Amino acid sequence: MTSPAVRITNPRTDTPLLKTYIELMKLRIIELLLITTLPAMVAAAEGWPGWWLVFATLLGGTLSSAGANAINQAIDADIDAMMSRTRSRPLPTDRVSTRAVLVFGSALGAAGFFWLCATTNLLAAVLSTIGLLAYVFIYSLLLKRTTTQNIVIGGAAGAVPALVGWAAVTGSVGLPAWIMFAIVFFWTPPHFWALAVRYRDDYDRAGVPMLPVVVGERRAMEHMVAYTVALIGMTLLLYATGPVGWVYLLVAVTAGIGFFLGTWALRDHPEAAMKYFTYSNVYLSVIFIAIAVDVLVLA
Repeated sequence: MTSPAVRITNPRTDTPLLKTYIELMKLRIIELLLITTLPAMVAAAEGWPGWWLVFATLLGGTLSSAGANAINQAIDADIDAMMSRTRSRPLPTDRVSTRAVLVFGSALGAAGFFWLCATTNLLAAVLSTIGLLAYVFIYSLLLKRTTTQNIVIGGAAGAVPALVGWAAVTGSVGLPAWIMFAIVFFWTPPHFWALAVRYRDDYDRAGVPMLPVVVGERRAMEHMVAYTVALIGMTLLLYATGPVGWVYLLVAVTAGIGFFLGTWALRDHPEAAMKYFTYSNVYLSVIFIAIAVDVLVLA
């Protein structure tokens, strides 16, 4: 007679512990961060940087980003419990303790640093860890609850993977890497403020001063337009100074026009905020995929 399979679960719920810890890592967000890392590596190498280096860098970046995401959820547990979008996360549902989450996140962050040190170089490891620390201490602890500019300044943490990718290949950070950093930096406010428009009541209830909550949707969208213009300018600057050619330029111009028109249209159709939010993810992915394709095709 075969014994039944053992299924480890949290004693207070029926959710498998493995699933709970995977949720803490927020892998869907990490996917987008890695999409900016790999093209930066391809651009730095002016071709394919090698399978092992790609694997090592992406794994290290995943560990660092997952650590930051887990620690952020420990910090934001009270906020998450008040918001409909986040109240089903592991901490608000009491599936895991705050201490366990902090230990888990810290261990992931440390693992990311040492892994990148061992497999790439010290600069890539330091940059990745700076991204984690900036997200935790500058955005989560210092800015999120205190200023409407929280996501503007804190968004720099999400732009660090492009620097990590470049540094992993070259051991330095060149001008094109900083421009890719700027692309993600200027993309972040319109992307995240669209989410804040959709969940404005949630943020208001939780006391988080997101720009649409404090100044209103219309004025926030004017800021989104301004950042979109700066974003498009950065994508064109990469062509002017970086290792990309006409393939990338064609994609950047076409996608940029579409993104600007979408941002402009949102001013009169705030109910489309989630469609815009989804499109903004696609836009950033397309821009960075175009970088990699252009370099690989023209190399």
